[in-house]
Amino acid sequence: MRHRIPPTHPRAKSLIIREKLVGGFSKGIVVPEGLIAHGRGEAFDYLLGEKTTKYAYEAEIVAVCSLLLSNKSIISVNGNTAALCAKELVNLGNITKSKIEVNLFHKSMARSKAIARILKKENLGEVLGLNTKSRTAIKGISSNRKYVDKNGIMTSDTVLVALEDGDRTESLVKIGKNVISIDLNPLSRTAIASNVTIVDNIVRAIPNMIKISRELVNSDRSYLLRQIKNFDNIQNMNKSLKMMRRGI
Repeated sequence: MRHRIPPTHPRAKSLIIREKLVGGFSKGIVVPEGLIAHGRGEAFDYLLGEKTTKYAYEAEIVAVCSLLLSNKSIISVNGNTAALCAKELVNLGNITKSKIEVNLFHKSMARSKAIARILKKENLGEVLGLNTKSRTAIKGISSNRKYVDKNGIMTSDTVLVALEDGDRTESLVKIGKNVISIDLNPLSRTAIASNVTIVDNIVRAIPNMIKISRELVNSDRSYLLRQIKNFDNIQNMNKSLKMMRRGI
């Protein structure tokens, strides 16, 4: 971290996140557009009081249930997520038996490999998304986000995404994927298209999901299914939006 941030600073947590992203930019894993995207999300986080709401936590519980019930779940990782919570993403993947795929909007093999190295430092074995021979395309997407690993996202049943492109989220749902998104903007196409939308900051959401996963990993299948059945994603997002309006 370039600057020491006093823990008593009223914006300490936010400033630490910014420093991590700037560090990720210096290492070549975060692109300038990622910094802009973070700023946009941070504005929504202000309106939530920069804390996990009860509605976000409910969505996190359902997300974990979905991952635990999946036969082949995938966690999609980009530069921002790797810079902010690589260790936590690997831990979540281990507990829920989810594989991890590096998938970038602004693609470059050098950047993908740099992200993979960070994940491997956290003891991740296999990193999907690097083998060009395994690359395949999702139909209907014009951007580089159409390229996914045929042994990862393409053959998965559940995909966890954060800071995602709306086009790809919509396409993933269309081809039958159960999409879980972490998105501070409940009005985004990603949030609206997802099956489960977590309106929370990823630095809070992933640790929450690790805690929930440890609590639920040995739960009966019927209990996990019941949590999912009783969850209404649109209603949950609307409640988050109301909280933001009160924050204004």
